[in-house]
Amino acid sequence: MILGRSERGKPPVEPVTLKILVAGGFGVGKTTLVGAVSEIRPLRTEETLTEAGRPVDDTSGVEGKHTTTVAMDFGRITLREDLVLYLFGTPGQERFWFMWDELSEGALGAVVLADTRRLEDCFAAVDYFERRGIPFVVGVNCFEGAARYPADDVRRALDLDDGVPLMMCDARERASVKDVLIGVVEHAMARSADRRQTVTT
Repeated sequence: MILGRSERGKPPVEPVTLKILVAGGFGVGKTTLVGAVSEIRPLRTEETLTEAGRPVDDTSGVEGKHTTTVAMDFGRITLREDLVLYLFGTPGQERFWFMWDELSEGALGAVVLADTRRLEDCFAAVDYFERRGIPFVVGVNCFEGAARYPADDVRRALDLDDGVPLMMCDARERASVKDVLIGVVEHAMARSADRRQTVTT
């Protein structure tokens, strides 16, 4: 029996790899999201919050948080045999925003995680991806005990364009996170198709 091709006569599938960013404010659940869905042990760059950082790290609303991402989180998920996503979680604090330009290089799209208790914390991420034309979806992380608002109310509060998908999610649940990631890929592909059509017409 000759090896090298599958028994069905098809060559082995070489998966397409896509880069997705996970952004949002401090303590919104980015590290949790990457960890919930990654099929490999996530690479994390978390450090313990200290008294020295108290003046610049606003922990109001997330008083139970004791660590923070200082570089990035990294994970991987295979959506299909031929499609693999690499996930890069960005640091949330303003003093680490200089890293976003490097992390966003070559990204297909992004997830902006939002917390309704601190909705203003995701404004910077929304503005960042809008200015750079990077397709993104907003995932509202439904924390226990947080007030629940209709999606349209959250959309208005964030002043989102009609074309930006907004989804409710639980960053701890693999199935919920996977739905959000599929939403990013579909949105980015639709945006790309629209641009191609505009160029050819």
